[in-house]
This record gives sequence, structure tokens and C-alpha cells, in this order.
Amino acid sequence: MYQYVDRPLSVLDEGSRFLVWSMRAWVTAIASKRCPAQTLAPAFARWRMIGGLQPFHRAMLLFNRDALETFAFCPLPCEHVSEHEALILELVTSLRDRGPGATRDTLELLVLEDSVGDVLETLSKLGAALALAGIFPREPATLHTPRSS
Repeated sequence: MYQYVDRPLSVLDEGSRFLVWSMRAWVTAIASKRCPAQTLAPAFARWRMIGGLQPFHRAMLLFNRDALETFAFCPLPCEHVSEHEALILELVTSLRDRGPGATRDTLELLVLEDSVGDVLETLSKLGAALALAGIFPREPATLHTPRSS
């Protein structure tokens, strides 16, 4: 998670930016009382992610309903990644990089016990769709800070 949180969107790869935008657009649609799946469908189709729309929508619904705390997302024009956006990015990449056991351990801290398996399965399907589309998120490059003389 820490490799994503507070990062400028400009240093993220396209898959990470796509997911962050999708999270924010989903929350914006819900707040506007619009169907988020219908709102996001054109963008998911454009990114060859239409097969990932259902798992993404389901994951967001499960986080909305069963999270142990209220997740906070930045508005669409925000240039940085929020803590909860970073958590979701980490969960998606964690399945591939650390496996389902470690990801399950993290999910147990985030959602109700009864939802852990559903969220894990849904994130797995989302990750598969991202991989098929060729936009699976990668860890951002280390930011270099200029040294003071």
C-alpha cells in the first residue's frame, strides 16, 4: 500500500491510473444516484476491460457494504492517491505478488469476516481481467527527491 499512497497519479502506470479513476468514478456515480456500472461501461469497453466491469463493481459494492471502516476516495480531479485507493491497488497486486493467503490476511483487517472470501474471489477475477487487457498494475517507480547541497 505504501508504494501507492500519496503518490502523484502521473508516476503510476496506466493500469493503476485506470483503477484509481474507476474507483473515483464509481463513488461519484453512487453519490449522484446513477448506476455506476452503466456509467463506467464505456470506459471499461474502451480499455478492453468490459470483462472486468462486473468484478470491479462487485468489489466496490462489497467494500461499500462490508468494510470495517468507511473508505474514502479522492474526487476525480485529485492528483494524488488516497489511502483507501492505495489499499485497493495493493490488494489487486497482492494476489499476484504474494498470493491469496497474504491477501486474505489483509482483507480480514478490512472487511467483515463473512465477506473475505467473496472479496478475494472478486479481486482475483478483476486482476485476471486487468492482465488480459494488458494493464495489470505495477508497483510505481521510486520517486527521486533532489539532494540538498
